[in-house]
Order: sequence, then C-alpha cells, then structure tokens
Amino acid sequence: MPSFPPVGSVTICEINRDLITADEISEDRAREAYGKLLGVVFSPVPFQLENLSGGGVSTELGSEEQKSGFLWAALKALSTGSLKHIFHPIDVKLLPGVDICGLSWHQHKHIFAFISGPHQVTVCDYEDSDGKNPCILINESQKDVKTLEWRPNGGRTLSVACKGGICIWASSYPGNAASVRTGVTLGTLSRGSGTRWTLVDFLRSPEDEQVSALSWSPSGRYLASASFESSSFTVWDVAQGVGTPIRRGLGGISLLKWSPSGDYFFAAKFDGTFYLWETNTWTSEPWSSTNGFVTGAAWDPDGSKILISFSGSSTLGSIHFATKPPSLDAHLIPVELPEMQSLTGSEGVEKIAWDASGERLALSYKDGEEPCKGLVAIYDVRRNPLISASLIGFIRGPGDNPKPVTFSFHDKFKQGPLLSVCWSTGFCLTYPLIFRSHVLP
Repeated sequence: MPSFPPVGSVTICEINRDLITADEISEDRAREAYGKLLGVVFSPVPFQLENLSGGGVSTELGSEEQKSGFLWAALKALSTGSLKHIFHPIDVKLLPGVDICGLSWHQHKHIFAFISGPHQVTVCDYEDSDGKNPCILINESQKDVKTLEWRPNGGRTLSVACKGGICIWASSYPGNAASVRTGVTLGTLSRGSGTRWTLVDFLRSPEDEQVSALSWSPSGRYLASASFESSSFTVWDVAQGVGTPIRRGLGGISLLKWSPSGDYFFAAKFDGTFYLWETNTWTSEPWSSTNGFVTGAAWDPDGSKILISFSGSSTLGSIHFATKPPSLDAHLIPVELPEMQSLTGSEGVEKIAWDASGERLALSYKDGEEPCKGLVAIYDVRRNPLISASLIGFIRGPGDNPKPVTFSFHDKFKQGPLLSVCWSTGFCLTYPLIFRSHVLP
C-alpha cells in the first residue's frame, strides 16, 4: 500500500514505482537520484507576486528570502471576488474547481511556460543555462491571464488567453526575426542567449471578452478558444487571424480539449453537461453528469479515449469511441480509484494530467488532512482493453502547506514521463518519473 511522504519532506522523482524524497529542495540530491541517469537536472523555478505597473519589464524573481511563501496570482484571484465582473455569478463559485491550464510544456523542446502573475507569463528553457534564467513575458495587451498553451508544429510559439483576446508570442533569433501580423503592436523581451520574445499577434475576442479556455488543433493551424461571456466557442485560423464562432447557445464553457488525432473535440460546461464533437462537419452529441461538473479532461495518445474527472466524485469517467471517426458512437465507463477515498477521504478530483505515453496519470483532489493534504497522486495506467489505474504514491511540494496550483506533463521527453507542478508556496518543480520501460536496466 502506498504511503504518504512525510510532512516537511520534498519529493524528488520516481524510480521504478518508488517516489524518492529529500528533506529540502536540493540540486545535489536531484543529481544523485536521477541526474546521472538522465544527464540533466531540472532546477526549481521560483516565482512571486508582483504589483505590475505600466512601466518597464522586470525579470527579477526576488531575493532568496522572497522566493518562498508567495501565493500564485491565479490562486489568489480564484479565491477572491475579483472575478465577479468577468464571470456570471453562478460560474464564479465553480471556477476554483476547474482545471485551468496554467502550465504548458513545449511538445518537442525542453521548455515550458507558466502563469506567474496576474498579467505575466514565465518561460523556462532547460536547453538554455539549465533553465536558471527564466524570461518573463509582459505586454500592455496581456491583461488578466487565465490559461496558455504552446502551438504544435509552430516553433517556439505560445498562446496566452487574457482579457479581450489571445496573445501570440514567438521567439526570435539574430538573423531570424519572428514575423508580426500587420496591425499588431510589438512587444519584445531580451534574454542572455540572444533570444527575443515578440508579441506577433493579438487575436481579439468579440466584445472584448475574457478568454478563459484554449486548445490547439494537433496540426497547429487552428486554435479553439472560449469565454464565459460568450454564447459560443471560436475556432481561429491563426495564420489569417480570423475566428469562426461554433454553435451559439453554449455559454458557460469551462474546458476545451482537441484530440491528438484532430478528429474529435471536447467541450465542457459548468452545468454538468459536456459535448463530444467530430471536426469533419462540426456536429456534436451532448452528455450529462450526475457527479457534478467536469473539472478536468485528458485524451489518450491515439485519441480514441478521453479521461474525465468530476467535481463530486472520486471516480473518473472514460469515454470510449465504439467506431472510427467521424462516428460519435461512444460509451462512458467508470475508472475506479478506490484508494482515493480510502486513503485521503476525498470525494472529488480537482485536476488531472495524463502523460502522452499513456503510462502515468497525475491528479490532485479536494479536502483531506495531514499527512494527505495538498499532494499530487501518481498512478500507473493500463489502457487495453479498458482504462485502469494503480496508485503508485504521492508527490509533496516544498514549503509550508504547499498546494498544487497547476501541473502538466512534457509530452515528448524521450526518457519517460516528466511532470512539472507549480506550488502555492512559490516554486515550480519538475519531477522525472523513471521506470523500467524507459531508461532503467
């Protein structure tokens, strides 16, 4: 039976179903545990709240004394009434339970981005100085950041959902400047390696709405977005800067997820309903839940199944498509997590992330007291013929009473699943999950 990591300890990595801990954050301990095996150590990235004014750009992350104890801006915003002017009253109460993606790994490079303030995004590149010199993206167009996602097959291009639209950032190199769409106000940041980040486009939402959900098509040509203030979601042809509304009457959308194959599209609402779309003709089938609203969703690697978590249940749902696209004939099958309730006492899953190999599942959950409070549960997953999950153990973050704010897997890390977690105590930590099918002898 998996045990909880001791209170005050910090998880370092997984080695063959054993989650290794240390007394404190330590690169030496990480190097000893996995660095020699992988040839890399993923340094922790500290972040802090800052009251950003309209002046210059700051890339300072604070003194050593300031690097812990700061709540992430998104966590603070979600727990206050500051969003009431953006979202409908019924949605404000539900918003903290939704898996708003605040961290995204690049598909093909060792680089990730996360929301590190109300109006800012931090980019950490482990291919450049081991990620120890992160870059902060700020622009006057980038206000009230809610979610972000790297563009597939689009170089270093990042989409950021904010008030009034979507910021599209791209990296530039000496002699290879990023192309800016006509009419867009430039914003650049310099970094030590010579890389510059440029705001190459701003996709403006109708009526200056707050964009709160994003999902790229696998090809990287189309970007889907949604707002609580809109009665439809929008599919953008990013190269043209043109958005097409899809299906009016779908207000209150909380999540969008394009399937890896591109054939299907998932949209969830706060009223407990969710929709499966086929993208050939953009037709859909509605589904409903008796276990609360959808808090998270993740596709399996081939796009034939999708895992869903619900606000009122410790059991996941797995939708299996019975036939090939564009058929919407599908079945909802429960995926039991018996240890979730017996070990933690939780009755609801908050966030989920599924590794692209389909072998590891990470999830956070509601409630629980020490020693099980504020942890990330790691599961070993089997997908054939049905999805089943076996609990490996729990990840504990740094500092006092850490809580996972957002987390995501690196989908193309060749040496196994790689999970990054932003903790409420002001650190973003990366955990290699190493087991026999990858690099162990």
